[in-house]
Amino acid sequence: MKPLREALIWLLPALLLPGAAMARTVSHHGACHLDAPDIAHAGKNCAQHWMDQNLRVNDLLTVGTHNSYKRAIPPADYRIIAAANPKAAQELDYAHKDLTAQLNAGAREIEIDVVYDPQGGRYARPTIAARTQTALDPAWVEAMQRPGFKVQHVPDMDFRSTCITFKACLGIVRDWSRAHPRHAPITILINAKDGKSAPGGTALLPFDEAAFDALDAEVRAILPPAQLLTPDDVQGSYPTLREAVLHNNWPRLGTARGRILFALDETPEKVALYRGRRASLEGRVMFINTDEQSPAAAYLTLNRPVEDGERIARDVRAGFLVRTRADEGTWQARTNDTAHRDIALRSGAQSVSTDYLWADPRFPGGFTVGLPRHAASLCNPMRMMNRYGANRCGGLPVERVSDRDWARAQAAPLVRPAPRDPC
Repeated sequence: MKPLREALIWLLPALLLPGAAMARTVSHHGACHLDAPDIAHAGKNCAQHWMDQNLRVNDLLTVGTHNSYKRAIPPADYRIIAAANPKAAQELDYAHKDLTAQLNAGAREIEIDVVYDPQGGRYARPTIAARTQTALDPAWVEAMQRPGFKVQHVPDMDFRSTCITFKACLGIVRDWSRAHPRHAPITILINAKDGKSAPGGTALLPFDEAAFDALDAEVRAILPPAQLLTPDDVQGSYPTLREAVLHNNWPRLGTARGRILFALDETPEKVALYRGRRASLEGRVMFINTDEQSPAAAYLTLNRPVEDGERIARDVRAGFLVRTRADEGTWQARTNDTAHRDIALRSGAQSVSTDYLWADPRFPGGFTVGLPRHAASLCNPMRMMNRYGANRCGGLPVERVSDRDWARAQAAPLVRPAPRDPC
């Protein structure tokens, strides 16, 4: 029995800590030097093993999409919006392929806007569709009648989504993740829409603590614990989430591959409701967009990479996760402003969001945002530099999109916005 007991003792760390398991197993065979200072000294064919052991969740760089579910606004609807507010119409004039295509193309951050609909049917009769006398898809109407959170950008106006309900969106990401168990962590940003509705539209139900409890419950109903990365996973035994982050207690990449984390990107008032009386975010599914001094601080939305450049760099070096934007309101795409995009990608922010994984053929220049050579994730250039200014990962991708997924992503349909009259 002694050899069996020794084998079990040797395997125990592997069962408890997947990242450590990778390190122990590979080192046992003498093939890789996982304690090497960089990939170049880790050994032949050891890059992925070295990354799994030496990188943490906040050591990555990914590209994601803004309002990832959004479909194009039809011409008749657009004319009504543009007549009332030309600037707003232009800012709404973009669309995405479906979530599967985005993930296949390498997006590792997506954004979902939800509206609270506990009884069902609240947002099933969009005002703008009535004004244009548009017949709604019966399947859409049926889905909207069911209780649960719905996914819409602007109810009653810009309401068309590639996945209609929150559960449907989550199911798409869950299934894609299960089919790609080695993917870099996926971040799902959540906007909880309430407040004023579109003129003449249905009043949006406010988000209170009960609504946020229901939102967490919908996530847990679709995603099992093994696929989630929650604030509790990061906080561990530290007294607050912030202290855990400042001590770099994010999970190692080997543990975090194949997992999904959520961030509530909302106002201080809303995130305070979500947090409640907790010391940090104990028991909650989502991280929250808050300030650096909060006990619940782990994630920040800093969408202006030019104006907020110093703050982004400071926060990333401290250990926080940061999301910024490469473009906003379609303006960079219309002028092919790649300088703004490049500043965002160099800012240190771990997630750089865009409306243009694919170029809009209406605009000259072919503006797009992505990582080079079909990478889905890279080592973060601000966190993974050695003292000589060289990237410890040697420029190798943390995750690369397979040729098959890339081809599927490019072949996936996109209902593009129609040509518009100048506003």
